[in-house]
Amino acid sequence: MRFLILMLLLFATCLPGVGKPVPDDKPAYRLFAAGGKATSYDKMLQQLAQADVVFFGEQHNDPIGHWLALHLTKDLLRLRQGQLVLGLEMFERDVQPLVDQYATGELAEKEFEEQSRPWPNYGTDYKPLVLLARQQKFRVVGTNVPRRYASQVAKGSLTALDALPAAEKAWLAPLPLTVDYELPGYQNMAKMFGSDASHAAGVQNIIQAQALKDATMAHFLNQARPAGHLLLHINGSYHSDNHDGILAYLRQQNPQLKALTISTVMQEQLGKLDKEHEQKADFVLVVPTDMTRTY
Repeated sequence: MRFLILMLLLFATCLPGVGKPVPDDKPAYRLFAAGGKATSYDKMLQQLAQADVVFFGEQHNDPIGHWLALHLTKDLLRLRQGQLVLGLEMFERDVQPLVDQYATGELAEKEFEEQSRPWPNYGTDYKPLVLLARQQKFRVVGTNVPRRYASQVAKGSLTALDALPAAEKAWLAPLPLTVDYELPGYQNMAKMFGSDASHAAGVQNIIQAQALKDATMAHFLNQARPAGHLLLHINGSYHSDNHDGILAYLRQQNPQLKALTISTVMQEQLGKLDKEHEQKADFVLVVPTDMTRTY
């Protein structure tokens, strides 16, 4: 009997594929720490939970990033024992009363979505986050400048805001706003228009509009964080890559805050972080370039 069992085992190991390691399934994403060292979600989570502010820099049409942001929100809420505030670039300051009313259950879903000017992909990409806040009763803060003012600046510079009524200026970062054109993110914007573009008035206006968004988000997320709370801010990665953009203005207002960042990037391969992404953030979420998009 023992001989028969040994013969069966020997025969089985000779079959194709038997006894060989099973290849990994195709991963949907990989995580890396700054510098390019691979890391895990749990290790990242433990570090993020110790921060004052976490910036999740996303690609707006990436479903993997949106899914991970939802799970990260749930886990940070648990680890911080409910002391969490969620900031969203996707809602503008003038609709904050509607965001508050919906989060507390005072405003119905239909009216909220009709009046709050949600992004076209709100239903698939951001609604789960807002519903979670409504269910778990933590605050959601829209941090972005109303887009009409950013458009005015892009067309006519920051001076276009001078004539605004005080009530409308309350939706913006405090004016006058000083723009540092030497910030790497703004330098990169200028390079997109050509080597001498940083001196062109039109390009400077576009950079000023970007700075208005960054400064406004920094101003209101700094206001929104009660002592002892963690503020998780969801924004396009360009607003927080290289600890730039929003963080540059946040450091001016509150340099003591411990801020950590995530940046989402697309790569053909997921085994190694491309050199160009190694210093973009404290953690880099890598998603395949052929991942399905939400729009």
